[in-house]
Amino acid sequence: MIGMVLAAGAGRRLRPYTDTLPKALVPVDGDTTILDIALSNLAEVGLTDVVIVVGYCAGAVEERKAALEERYGVTITLVHNDKAEEWNNAYSMWLAREHFAKGVLMVNGDTVHPVSVEKTLLGNRGPDILLAVDDVKKLADEEMKVILDADGHLERITKLMDPADAAGEYIGATLIEPAAAEALADALKATFEADPDQYYEDGYQELVRRGAKISVAPIGDVAWVEVDNHDDLAKAREIAKTY
Repeated sequence: MIGMVLAAGAGRRLRPYTDTLPKALVPVDGDTTILDIALSNLAEVGLTDVVIVVGYCAGAVEERKAALEERYGVTITLVHNDKAEEWNNAYSMWLAREHFAKGVLMVNGDTVHPVSVEKTLLGNRGPDILLAVDDVKKLADEEMKVILDADGHLERITKLMDPADAAGEYIGATLIEPAAAEALADALKATFEADPDQYYEDGYQELVRRGAKISVAPIGDVAWVEVDNHDDLAKAREIAKTY
């Protein structure tokens, strides 16, 4: 199993930081960036082969690659998304299909969370696909919400639902076993071909529609944040100090 970070996004709501940097390289604690935290977490749980999907301002990640490898004791492979500013992240994830065929613990490059999330996912291995879910946080409209079926498997995942109906929020971390890779890649391809603006979570929904079982792992009451705007960044900077 390897680690994977989706870090191709532009993060326009974080300008001026993202005028010259991808969102994953925005600093959250001194010189420590969102990507630093992701790599540190993956390395701590023994996932030292890491794939990073890059796109917007990819050169900034390329320039830091050697330093990041040395700092965290990881080997980094970059996958380039040439449509990162045009298409959404279903395509980004699909581009890494040859890599997640090995089995991956994938994290979004805009999420600041503690290593306990990675430990929770690895500690609950078994299902072909396992999503980290916050079932403690009070939800609003922006979150990627989930509904579970009677057996506790994923039934629906979308931002477009009443928060009162949701069982929790998917936090942008997934464990994917090799057995699920081919079906997931096909579902992602169908998703972005139907609409390039769709999220990879829409690929998960397509997989469920086809009859696959996707499981969830509650992360408990932990401090984390998805960094979309400056308010989120301020929260991330408070949280990162506690790690």
